[in-house]
Amino acid sequence: MAKQKIILDLDTGIDDAMAIAYAVAVPNADLVGIVNSYGNVVVEQAAKNSLQILDLLGATNVPVFEGVPHSLETDSFEVMDVSAHIHGVNGVGEVELPASSRQVEDMSGVDFMIEAAHKYGKDLTIIPTGPLTNLALALRKDPEIANLIGNVTLMGGALTVPGNVTDAAEANINQDATAANEVFRSPLHDTMVGLDVTLRTLLTKKETQQWRDLGTVAGEKFADIVDYYIDIYDEMYPELGGCSLHDPLAVGVACDPSFVQTLDIDLLVHTGELNYGRTTGDTAKLDDPNPSASVAIQVDEKRYLKTFMEYLNYLFANNK
Repeated sequence: MAKQKIILDLDTGIDDAMAIAYAVAVPNADLVGIVNSYGNVVVEQAAKNSLQILDLLGATNVPVFEGVPHSLETDSFEVMDVSAHIHGVNGVGEVELPASSRQVEDMSGVDFMIEAAHKYGKDLTIIPTGPLTNLALALRKDPEIANLIGNVTLMGGALTVPGNVTDAAEANINQDATAANEVFRSPLHDTMVGLDVTLRTLLTKKETQQWRDLGTVAGEKFADIVDYYIDIYDEMYPELGGCSLHDPLAVGVACDPSFVQTLDIDLLVHTGELNYGRTTGDTAKLDDPNPSASVAIQVDEKRYLKTFMEYLNYLFANNK
């Protein structure tokens, strides 16, 4: 058993699926649960995808929870057309996965986060790779957890590059800027793994062919799922030359912070109509000697990709 415990908070699409695989494979941390959110798909589909991906990886001991189905600012949610295009309507590139025999846990994802914070304390890292609504609600319900949780390492935001939904906003933050701002303004320590670094960390079909060559169901299915994603990136972002490893990079940084160089800063999120969802430094706290966040601004993408492939190749090879 590893000392570090991690919870993934996912809107389980394609890069989230790779994040699950990395979290299952990483040797120095234990994945103690997955909380699901809305975004790439609705929350029920996200939970279904998480269960199926865990089954595919042989990680049937990891419980799956449903979080809230919409943002703090709305009373409903519909998947954007662009999200369905990027991830497929089912969230996993229209690949058919075997149905899981397991069910989502009865406890809410928000209550699971609170319970885990009290159980694991500073050993707990929460890794949200979708909107921050679940974590914001957990903080509202039990503010004490902000002083218990060791770190929140999130995929979201953009500090030195434009957003990918608008020039100001990255997609996960844009889903619920109010929730993101509440998380950033809380006493939690946040590590923001945003577009600044994830757009530099790319996967190509050379790598997915390695998974196919393993001759296992897990390798074949993941190659099918991720090749769909790579094809969409070739269509939408041909200048990149591959698909971005957004969500799995956040898991990598949570387990090995040396993959990135960071800037310590107090963050806030713009919640007004102008620049909605923009992540910036807080001008009122520029002289704060103990900033509450670290923002990844450089990444050792070659070392990360090597590690990513070593972990996933081993995992897929041993789940036939």
